[in-house]
Amino acid sequence: MPSFDIVSKVDPQTLDNAVNVAIKEIQNRYDLKDSKTEVELNKKESSIQVTTNNDMSMKTIIDIIITRMAKQGIDPKSLDLEKEAYSSGAMLKKEMKVKTGIDKDGCRKIIKDIKDSKIKVTPAQMDEIIRVTAKKIDDLQEVIALIRSKDYGIPVQFINMK
Repeated sequence: MPSFDIVSKVDPQTLDNAVNVAIKEIQNRYDLKDSKTEVELNKKESSIQVTTNNDMSMKTIIDIIITRMAKQGIDPKSLDLEKEAYSSGAMLKKEMKVKTGIDKDGCRKIIKDIKDSKIKVTPAQMDEIIRVTAKKIDDLQEVIALIRSKDYGIPVQFINMK
């Protein structure tokens, strides 16, 4: 039976490239010349740590990072910007997590939308992956079109089409 998986992941090498290009741009920007700015990618925890002087510089740096991620093909929705920047002495720090995997609520929403569409497929949750099986490939393609038309707050990819 044909099937595919719905996942949410970010390629670590592409993320590393995007952050490195953003760091180079920050170093060359005139408005950020005198700011003691640091941008650090933690690959193990999959997070980006930004340290800078003031709030305006922080917003500019986050905008640069998001722009570079988009140019590298990474969906900006994969960054968790919920946490506020906090003061650390004279500096301002912010940690942005990179979302990987679909959380339980997201899985429930996606599965509910698939079932409500009345397409003859069987969605099954497997940890942070949703596997969709059907008798016809055309039904699977309808599900892909349905998922792409909705916004779940996370980037979704479709892999392992068999």
